[in-house]
Amino acid sequence: MSGKTCAFPAEGQSLERMRLEGGMDMKQVQANVCVTVEMVKEALDQLRGAVMIVYPMGLPPHDPIRAEFDNQEDLSGTQASLQVISEDECQLWWAGKEMQRGKKLQDYIGRNEKTKLVVKIQKKGQGAPAREPLVTDEQQKQMMLQHYRRQEELKKLEEADDDSYLDSEWSDRQALKRQFQGLTNIKWGPR
Repeated sequence: MSGKTCAFPAEGQSLERMRLEGGMDMKQVQANVCVTVEMVKEALDQLRGAVMIVYPMGLPPHDPIRAEFDNQEDLSGTQASLQVISEDECQLWWAGKEMQRGKKLQDYIGRNEKTKLVVKIQKKGQGAPAREPLVTDEQQKQMMLQHYRRQEELKKLEEADDDSYLDSEWSDRQALKRQFQGLTNIKWGPR
């Protein structure tokens, strides 16, 4: 298999149709459309329909998609379980400050509706989350590479800093003045 064709054509067609009809896509992200619970439920219903087309006998009981459909997904013992924080055990942090329950966002940022917030979720009692670096690793690598290239260029220029051309006749600053005054070929010694 090339990796681009599907072994089950019905699965590929139903998933492609679902993707085309799907309510949540990049166009909505670009249009700043908020995802609602209804949209998520609709997407799950479409996924259920696609799975029913592909697996008419139903999914096996150990399948994680079936557990998700039945809302019985068990994350215990998995890496994903470490990322799940229950509502009563979490704190929201923004700009190095804990956001208190019961307060509105306008108490923190004012009434500007166009403000974009990056809020971090942290478990209670762990303090403020670590600040994000000002530059990413990739940006830092690019800056270091640029700095290294500039240093190499300066070394080459320093090595090529030969001042011997200043002794030549064409680099004399007073040559034009002497030529106009007729003082170019004067010799001060005996002939």
